[in-house]
Amino acid sequence: MARTRTETARSKARALKWLVLTMGAACVAIGLGHVFLGNAVVPGAASAGATVDSLGRFLGATFAGYGLAWLWAGRQSPIPANAVRWLAGVFLLGAAGRLMSLAVHGWPHGFQVVLTVIELVLPPVYFWLADADEKAARIPA
Repeated sequence: MARTRTETARSKARALKWLVLTMGAACVAIGLGHVFLGNAVVPGAASAGATVDSLGRFLGATFAGYGLAWLWAGRQSPIPANAVRWLAGVFLLGAAGRLMSLAVHGWPHGFQVVLTVIELVLPPVYFWLADADEKAARIPA
């Protein structure tokens, strides 16, 4: 049986909501991990010293705040497409930073490579789904 446009639109909206809330929760957890555990949460990282530890914990708090922005977006009805696009763009910018690091310093720990792939793959998915909830909200019940 073929899916109707309405079913497809609502499925995309559910996928967007799940992805947005999952992203938010993951970013908050990762950010707080960096705040409370410092470089101990970075696979392959050695002792960083006070300066790098301070920077990492600060950026961890910032990343937790970024996660809260995803959670905020996911709790809106409908989920605002512009917010999703901006947040996905920031995520893609993070991937660009990792690629610059790779070009300058070479290959990082394998876990960081996996994160880079995720950071390159997910933004296009978010861009594609960004307005799904807004479109689904316009469908008559």
